[in-house]
Amino acid sequence: MHLAVKIFSEYGDFIRGVIRCKAGDENCVDDLFQNFFLSLVYKPPSGNVSNIKGYLYKAIINDIIDNRRTIERYRNQMQRYTQYLQGSIIENNPEYILLEKEEMNKMFKCIETQLQHSEVRAVILRYKNNYKIKDVAAAMGVNNTVAWRYISKGVRKIRQLFEKDQLK
Repeated sequence: MHLAVKIFSEYGDFIRGVIRCKAGDENCVDDLFQNFFLSLVYKPPSGNVSNIKGYLYKAIINDIIDNRRTIERYRNQMQRYTQYLQGSIIENNPEYILLEKEEMNKMFKCIETQLQHSEVRAVILRYKNNYKIKDVAAAMGVNNTVAWRYISKGVRKIRQLFEKDQLK
């Protein structure tokens, strides 16, 4: 610890200046300064360092990069956790599930009135019943290409309906 105190007493202004210049956030300068001191306490420079300012500069930059990575990892973890919580709260909420089901049923009723019978059947099998294309084709007694064409035409018409609806 004696070496770290000596370095900070001699180069403290230099260290703080580099941190202030490179950190980019004035609010974290004091924290970085303290963390850098601790890192020098735990891992002091070896006795054969010829350019102490160069060594300190590199060490400061590495500490700043490590700090940014730590903060970014923490933010990402918190964001994923928040998304998980929001998703689990919504997905497990019976009222939400009921409303979502009602909205889907209304949407499919609307689709039934706007599309041809084969398009309606293909879209419902694909998106309401979660069938794969080959299963839609088998259920309708057509080949995969025809089933895909029905679904594509149906979805295209639905998009056009929604675009017209939004223009009003």
